[in-house]
Amino acid sequence: MKTMTDLPGVIPVFPLPGALLLPRARLPLHIFEPRYLAMLEDSLKTDTRLIGMVQPNEMPGRNGTGLHLIGCAGRVTQFSETEDGRYMITLSGVSRFRVLREVQGFTPYRRCEVSWEGFERDRDDAEQDKSFDRDRFMSLLERYFTARDLSADWQTLQDAEDELLVNSLSMLLDFSPEDKQALLEAPSLGTRRETLVTLIEYTLRGGEKDVMQ
Repeated sequence: MKTMTDLPGVIPVFPLPGALLLPRARLPLHIFEPRYLAMLEDSLKTDTRLIGMVQPNEMPGRNGTGLHLIGCAGRVTQFSETEDGRYMITLSGVSRFRVLREVQGFTPYRRCEVSWEGFERDRDDAEQDKSFDRDRFMSLLERYFTARDLSADWQTLQDAEDELLVNSLSMLLDFSPEDKQALLEAPSLGTRRETLVTLIEYTLRGGEKDVMQ
């Protein structure tokens, strides 16, 4: 799925607050609601196996869907069924998209008409961040983890490629849904890294989540 012609114009969407998927990253999900079980089963029947992750938007949106305009589609690359009928799945990020409008139909889950234009870079090889000061970033990250009483495999983090490190932290760290949306909409890896640094520094200064207490 390297070109827009490979991507469908209508996709199922999964509005999940705080869940962030980025291109070339992987997001594990636990599927148990009947409507999303139906969404998964229908997705697995398609060639692309795409599901669009998108943040709900409490503010009235221009598209009238109650969703943020930008989401990210992932391909179902792993799934397993539990004995009670739930699924554990993994979405591999393919590309961001822009929500154009919601498509009405008979499915119990939501579907949207989307545009892939403007996100061609998402479908290329991994991005590089040439201005990345890794030592400074890792020092800041260590302060954050200490303040939040979190543990980490520091050698693995240090050895990770730029994109994998920045995108994984963007997805995993405990930021608000609006902050996650800002990370998603960052136009480049460098911009996402700068946004991530700003969010970490804000938290350490005692923002909404005063981790210094």
